[in-house]
Formats: sequence, C-alpha cells, structure tokens
Amino acid sequence: MLSLRVFLLATVLLACSACNMVGIRQVAPRDYVNERRSDVLSTRRLSDSTIQTLNVVAVPPDDCVANLTPCENTLAHSLGLNDEQRYSALAELWLDVAVRADPSSNTRPLDDRALDAYMRSARYAYIYLFRTSRTPEQRAFELRQVQVIDFYNFATQRAMTRFFDALPTLGTGWTRAQIAGWTIRRPRSDVLVGDNGGVPAELIAASGLRFKGLRNVYKRDGFGSEFVAVAAPDSPDDNRAWRNPDYAPLTGTLEFAGDTPDSVLAVQDVSVVASDPYHDKTVTVGGQSVPLAANFTAPYGVWLARSGFASQSIRSLLGREGGLKTPRVLFMQPYDPNRITVIMLHGLASSPEAWVNVANEVMGDDELRRTYQIWQVYYPTNLPVAVNLANIRKALDATFQHVDPSGTAPASHNIVLIGHSMGGVIARLLVSTSDNALWQSLPLRRDLSPERERQVRERLKTYVNFSPMPGVTRAIFLASPHRGTPTAQFRLARWIGNLIRLPADLLKEVASLSDAWNPGADGASARIPNAVDNLSDKDPFLRASADLPISPAVHYHTIVGVYKSEGPLATSSDGVVPYSSAHLNGADSELAVPSWHSVQETPQAILELRRILRLHAAAVREEMKP
Repeated sequence: MLSLRVFLLATVLLACSACNMVGIRQVAPRDYVNERRSDVLSTRRLSDSTIQTLNVVAVPPDDCVANLTPCENTLAHSLGLNDEQRYSALAELWLDVAVRADPSSNTRPLDDRALDAYMRSARYAYIYLFRTSRTPEQRAFELRQVQVIDFYNFATQRAMTRFFDALPTLGTGWTRAQIAGWTIRRPRSDVLVGDNGGVPAELIAASGLRFKGLRNVYKRDGFGSEFVAVAAPDSPDDNRAWRNPDYAPLTGTLEFAGDTPDSVLAVQDVSVVASDPYHDKTVTVGGQSVPLAANFTAPYGVWLARSGFASQSIRSLLGREGGLKTPRVLFMQPYDPNRITVIMLHGLASSPEAWVNVANEVMGDDELRRTYQIWQVYYPTNLPVAVNLANIRKALDATFQHVDPSGTAPASHNIVLIGHSMGGVIARLLVSTSDNALWQSLPLRRDLSPERERQVRERLKTYVNFSPMPGVTRAIFLASPHRGTPTAQFRLARWIGNLIRLPADLLKEVASLSDAWNPGADGASARIPNAVDNLSDKDPFLRASADLPISPAVHYHTIVGVYKSEGPLATSSDGVVPYSSAHLNGADSELAVPSWHSVQETPQAILELRRILRLHAAAVREEMKP
C-alpha cells in the first residue's frame, strides 16, 4: 500500500512539472487600450501600474485600499521600488481614498478627511513630476505621467473648490490659513474678472460642464485644473458704456514647499496659484516651466447660458421694460493693449447670442486667440439706424478713451468690424463718410427760415453727419441689407413694427422739431421710423446711405447667404435679404454660402472669417516691419 502511495505521488509530481507555469490569451485591441488607460478616475479601479507596484512589495491591492497607512509605509521604504513607482502609486492610492470620501454633491461640502486625502494625492503627484530625478520633458511620451498629471489636476480641482468655499471665513487681510491640517498660502493670481478685478464671487470647475448650442469646446491640454471665475453682478444703475468680462478662465495649480521628496513630505505647506490662460501659456511649478491647461469655451458658455439675452433682446426690440436702453461694449476677455480689437455687431431682434459659435471658434483658434481680442456691441434694436449708429459710435469712442487715453496702443489701431444683418449696415456706416448726402432723407419743410434750418441741422447733425471711425482698417459684412429688403414691408414685419415703442426722450426730441417736419399727405406730422421701417428697401435714410463712400483705408469683405435661388446669384436671396442688397462693389472678397439669413453661424462663413482674420493679422505684421 505504501509503495502504491509513493508511486501515485511521484506520478502527480511528474505530471505537474510538465505543466506550463505561464498561460497566454489574446486581448482585443479595444480591451488592450482600456486596460492601459484604466485608473481610479476613469474606471474607479487602480491602474495596472499601481497594481504592479503593489505586487513588487507583496501587498494585495484590496488590503492596501482598506488600510492605506501601513501600505504607504511599505511603499515609501521598499528598496525594490524606484521613486517614480512609489510616488505615482501613492498619488493614485490617496486619490482613491479621496474619491471614496468625496460626497460628489454641490449641496454637501468636502469634509476635512476627503480634503486631506486630495492634498496628499496632489502632493505625491507633485513629487513624482518635479522632485524625482527625471524631468517631465524626459517622461513626455510615457502614459504613466499622463495619468499622474490627471491625478494632480483632479485633486487640485477638488482642493481649490474647498479653499474657495472657505474664503468668506478668512477675511480680507489673510496671508496663511490652516485648513484640514494644511497651511494654505494666499493665492497668487493674474486673473481679472469683473470691473474690480478682485476675488471672484463664484468658482466653477470647468471639467463638470457640458454645453448645448456650442459646436465645439476649445481646451488646451496641460498642467493645472480649469475653472470659470465669476464676478459679482454689475450694479443695475451702472451707465458705463463698456463691461469687463464677468466670466473668465482660470487655471489653478498647487505648489508644495520643499526641494526634495523628504522635505516636501516633512511639511503640509502649499501655495495656491491662479493663472489667466489667455496671458499665460506656461506656468512655473517646482522650478520648472510646464504647459498650462486651459478651457477657453467654458466661461463663454456659462456667460451665454446665464445671460438672459434671448428674452431681453425681444424686450429691447419692442421697447418694453427690462430691455436694453443704450449700447454696451462687452469685452470677451480682459482688455489687452497689444491684441488687435475685433468688434462684432449683431442684427435686428438679436444679441451677442448671434455670435455664439463665431466668437467661440475665434477664441478657440490658438493663432487668432494670441492675436485678437473680441468686443461685442449689444444694443437696443428698436431704435432707428441713424440713432443706433450715433449711440454705438459714442459708446465705442468712450470705451477706447477709457482703455487707451493716448490712443497709442496696438489695440486702438487696425481694428476689425464684423456686422451681421442690421449690424452690418451699422458697421458699414461706421467706416463711411456722409457729408451732406443724408439731409435729403429728412422730411424737412422747404419754407424753413435760414435760422430755423440752422437750428435743426445743429440738433440733428449727430445722426446725419459722420465720418469714418478712426483705427478701423478692415470690415466684414454678413447678410447685410445695405439697400434694404422688401421683407420689411411684409405683413408680419409691419405688424411687429407697429408693436415697437420708441424711447420717450427720442419721441420728445422729434416732437420738439415738429414745426420743421414736412406734413404727410393727410396733414399729419412726420412719423419717426423705427428699426424695422429703416430696413425697408423704400426707406429714405437707407436709400440715401446705400452708396456713401467707404473709407479708402478700410479693406472690406462680404459674406452672403443663398437660400432662395432660381437663377443667377444676382437674383438670389438668403430668405430675408436679397443678394443685390448685400452685395458691395469694391469688396476685397465675397463668399456666397448656401444658407438662410443666419449665415454667420455656418461652418463655411466661420472658416471664411478665420481666413480673413489671418489675412489681416499677416498684413498688420507686414506693416509693422521696420
């Protein structure tokens, strides 16, 4: 019996020795990619790199997650690991602890335990990136560094959100604060938001935002966590013509004190840096310059989503309470004296929402973003074109006088005007000379005394006497009814026109000149036209202004929509404006786009705008050469 047992045991041992210790299986390409990129942030499980690091020190991943303190000590002192392995693994392990403790709700604050875990994760990631023997540039092609940057950026986002929530308790003169056992140094910042440029009223993590209505979201990959900084609301009685942006991009970074891994781990001391990605392409962290992350679309999207433009523009058109009374020049980013200024003017019954994708595409283009700054003119579209022209010119003059009193900054020269529909008509008049050509459009009595005619001309010269706006050297007109449109005479347009109320002060001004107006056929006093009336192809003002000479210093371009075309381009229309009205002789270029009247939102028109802006930038650079 014993011999049989020995025989069987020997047979089993021989059989096992013939078995392969290593098996093999094929992994589908998609599964391979998912496995390589999987980590705590993407799949809520540890990455393969961290699991392999734990395997080296014989610590089961589940045991380490359940009790991190002894696991952390093992990883920190094991001779079987290099610094990059231990610090990257600890960054992910502490992030796992933080995410599990994070309430992930805007209604519940981040508690001290979760904040401390996020800070430890960010600190280990910081050590991996900046305090190990290799520099980030030397690891540029390694997936592990990409993962660790993500760990750092997410941990920084959650930590900075908690720091911001604590600001009201710190007062105004603080330089250091103790939060969750960490010493937080007052943020260094070059971000300007709102008119005071102080501490934002709100800080929104950009990574959690998704937008409808925006075709693209433009970001820049890099180091740091992306936010939208929101300013406090403007005073309702603020009559300034210009408005600084109330929504600005902000990229946050954390820098930990210490020059070596041990010195960084010895203290819980961190500096907060808030950078403006419009001005800062890089940030210096740990003594090294690295690319700065950015989200350029998020502030723009939040601004539009909260603006209320859709309803306010209708109230403005109808002249109702809550509508806009005077033009505003809205900066899309803090004023930069060295960037070329692009001024956008929307059309009838519209608002800055008319440029929703245009502005986003320009700001999203790296070359254009470095070259240009966008100002959007938001104005009440119920007023006559001549009145809006005068008011907009006054607002723009006041804005340039405010930002550049000497008029010497590059931003005050080589200005680009872009106008859609009625905004294009106003843009063309901003670069035109009227001389005395428009007086004939006024219904003045022929028997006025010379003195009374002089008085009338003095009162009305602001509206009918104008010269090209200084500094403008290029203009782009999109679907603009320079010679009016028969659509303005349609029943629906006349019905809307009859609903429009004009401001009391304007009506009073007209009434004060009633003795100078030529009465109509029925003996009634002349009626002041509103914006809908002005856009008719029968309107005297538009007919008189259609052929005013454009400044020879201005290069101009047209973009027209072709929605209804039963023959040649000359007889086509965008459904609202005939081609014959939108076309301008002498234009540097003209593009016809298959589109309804809102041609500015089409990809073809946006590509053309970007082409023209690049052309303009190249021309300016050539002009500036010595």
